[in-house]
Amino acid sequence: MTDAKDCCVYLLNLGELVLIDAGAGISAGAIVRNIESLGFDAALVSTIVLTHCHIDHVGGAAAIKERTGARIVMHELDAVPVENGDQRMTAARWYGVRFQPLPVDLTFSGHSETFSFGGGDLILLHTPGHTPGSLSVYCDTGGKRVLFGQDIHGPFLADFGANMSHWQRSMEELLALNADILCEGHFGIYQPNKKVRAYIERYIDEYGE
Repeated sequence: MTDAKDCCVYLLNLGELVLIDAGAGISAGAIVRNIESLGFDAALVSTIVLTHCHIDHVGGAAAIKERTGARIVMHELDAVPVENGDQRMTAARWYGVRFQPLPVDLTFSGHSETFSFGGGDLILLHTPGHTPGSLSVYCDTGGKRVLFGQDIHGPFLADFGANMSHWQRSMEELLALNADILCEGHFGIYQPNKKVRAYIERYIDEYGE
């Protein structure tokens, strides 16, 4: 990314292109150019999965959707502040920027939802803790399980609806996935499995009850 506010943004090729998160906004054009520099047509981005409502993850979604026509997917609990333009819950106020209300095309309310593409399935898990509607994403490809576990590290603030007991259960569920690769929200990619487990367990040791 080109802006220090951005989270990590991940591109999946599942027959259709899927983005995991969208950055804080300033880098939306750079994200599209990065997709094209990899040899993909950005118009083939069909889905933007927003893992939670914070501006460093959702701020670029409107501009990327305008460029690609992609649908925006979230858990319903975090879709509410995004659609309402809630400056506190989106952390826009915290970052000193303004967030405009953003319609979310598709929400889910249960514990998990599976999205099927031509190149495989993408499983969205409700993993609350950092925010009430935080979700994690995983897929199985090439004999490996790849987990997109954004913002495992927190922060955990009351203003964001953080809940540490919910977070600990969520982390235990992520460990049970036994992922081979972890793509984290701000600190990059961890592999193999023992490094994935060590990363998650480090925060359970630090914050767990």
